[in-house]
Amino acid sequence: MRNLSIMAQRSFSTATSVSDLVSKKSTNNTVYDADRDIWWDPDELFFMLKTSVNPARFSYFNRILAAQDSVVRGAALLDVGCGGGILAEEFAELGMNVTGIDPSASAIATARRHAQQQGLSIDYYVGAGEKLPFADASFDYVSCCDVLEHVEDVNQVLSEISRVLRPGGLFFYDTVNRTWLSWLFLIKIAQDLKRWAFMKPDQHLYELFIKPAELNRHLNAVGLTNQDVRGMVADYNPLLTLHYLRKRATGRWTFRHLGERMKMREGKDTSLCYMGWGRKK
Repeated sequence: MRNLSIMAQRSFSTATSVSDLVSKKSTNNTVYDADRDIWWDPDELFFMLKTSVNPARFSYFNRILAAQDSVVRGAALLDVGCGGGILAEEFAELGMNVTGIDPSASAIATARRHAQQQGLSIDYYVGAGEKLPFADASFDYVSCCDVLEHVEDVNQVLSEISRVLRPGGLFFYDTVNRTWLSWLFLIKIAQDLKRWAFMKPDQHLYELFIKPAELNRHLNAVGLTNQDVRGMVADYNPLLTLHYLRKRATGRWTFRHLGERMKMREGKDTSLCYMGWGRKK
């Protein structure tokens, strides 16, 4: 793992610009339009969001809500890019009135079906973050997780989020940092190298990853003040990462096994993924 990291740093350092690493093209978002449940089936990739990622980010968001003495029960929250509803359901279980929106009709159908099975009342819509079909100041909170690194116009999405958020409302987010580590793990290992890959080609594009300072500027530009940034780091021995991925790639493990072992936690290191919250001015 150390040798691979050194090689990646050397390769990364020789690039003169982002365009040296990936060509200009669109993210492959067709992976979300599967004709089966890829969100709540424990043996599908996106269930890892529930087992591996959600415990870290939702506990952080919940802690922020408590620290701010925020009204939770009955408050209106919009989850932008909700996918199959994995994060939306967490907020709904707190007693919030949750609305989810996603451009994938397949994902929304899955989200509606699962919410009904769980007895949760969540309003789901098919739509894009670049043009939210809601009135100004409609929501007390907005969440947007695992989304900003997939859109081509971050400013437009954040502008719409700010528009539908009431003054003083809170915005929760997570995204991917643009560093050599994210290039190594999420591009080369996760997508390009068949020995370990567990994502589809171009599911992520390095050029769309966002540095925290850049996101801070985007937020300020649309009237959102960033309040905090925290990293999401491995809650397991990271030296075992390639070993775990190889077990899945060779069929000895499913995504269920992978998610159970590759858990994330809140931490200081933002070099791979990070999360945070802001407030509308």
